[in-house]
Amino acid sequence: MNANTSRQSPAEGEGSAQLFTRTARDLPTGRHQFHRERLMAQIHEARQEERQEERQQERTTAGVPGRIRRLRLPRPAITLPVLAAALAGVVVAGVVRTGGDGVRDSGVATGPALTTTVGVATTKGLPQLLDQISLAAAEDDHPVVKPGQYIYIESKSADTFLKTVDDKTSLASHQLHTRQLWDSPDGTKGWLIDPAVNDSPEGETLSLPDELGNTPKAHLGAPSYDYLAKLTTDPDELLAKIYKETEGQGNTPDQQAFTTIGDLLSESYPPAELYSALFKAAAKIPGVVVVNDAVDAVGRHGVAVARLDETSGQREEWIFDTKTHVFLGERSVQVKRLSGTEALIKPGTVTYTSAILNRAIVDGIKQTPSQAG
Repeated sequence: MNANTSRQSPAEGEGSAQLFTRTARDLPTGRHQFHRERLMAQIHEARQEERQEERQQERTTAGVPGRIRRLRLPRPAITLPVLAAALAGVVVAGVVRTGGDGVRDSGVATGPALTTTVGVATTKGLPQLLDQISLAAAEDDHPVVKPGQYIYIESKSADTFLKTVDDKTSLASHQLHTRQLWDSPDGTKGWLIDPAVNDSPEGETLSLPDELGNTPKAHLGAPSYDYLAKLTTDPDELLAKIYKETEGQGNTPDQQAFTTIGDLLSESYPPAELYSALFKAAAKIPGVVVVNDAVDAVGRHGVAVARLDETSGQREEWIFDTKTHVFLGERSVQVKRLSGTEALIKPGTVTYTSAILNRAIVDGIKQTPSQAG
């Protein structure tokens, strides 16, 4: 698939290598991600930890035993350090601490902070846009994932973060890199190749149970295809479920609801009716706006459905092709000025950006659509 095309081909060949468009929720950054099994299970089940902090903890690759096989795209966020004491040695609030040599344990090269022009937000045309996106999602070719098959998602992502070396903090970024994910419909088998979270270029297994013998249950924050297939497609009931199950997470209930839907767009594969219903549910969240020009991680321009987190000052943007309304990717842009060390993250800083390049159903783990033929 050509990464520069705004619409992916719905099918390539027959049977096991059916490509489908990004309208099937790229989710996930994503928030997304290669999670630490033990830690994140405890966060979700025992303490209902803040969703945005989960993203930070998921990005951390040192000092946390085990992994959660549920992933999200690695999306750092500036959030309240609720678990700072409980998670000693774990990076939170988007701050990366390195040693005196400044070497980070990620396999991704670093560079200067990512920046953009802050686009103008408006509520004008929002209902019509979400209706068009929902309709496009409903009309899209959307193959059913069969037992024994895998959902394959290829994306590119980058992020900006606060880096501290010898007690000196500066702004840096992880350069754009490729991420490949394979996931079985029941969520018990998978594989991830992502230099931001894998020590090996070959990637690592996501199959369950984990090394501690745990098999976490799928939930809204870490869904499997089979789990999503059982969710209600009534927009009001769906939104009510999202509010209920994410209670206590995020900076506000409305922002967390928006983030949760965004995650379900990024690195999961909701069935067609649910995918369409997610956009209808998003239309009911207060504070949702339109940004008429937004750019994904590989430079594709589109229109964004967005919401500003008043606490972090970041605006989360879901980017769609202007004509086809296919989901291209997402990004988080700093809009408000912060205080303290985080004042380094000025308005216009892109704290996270992603682009979905390929999505397919394949017959084997680590198989790509081109190999499937």
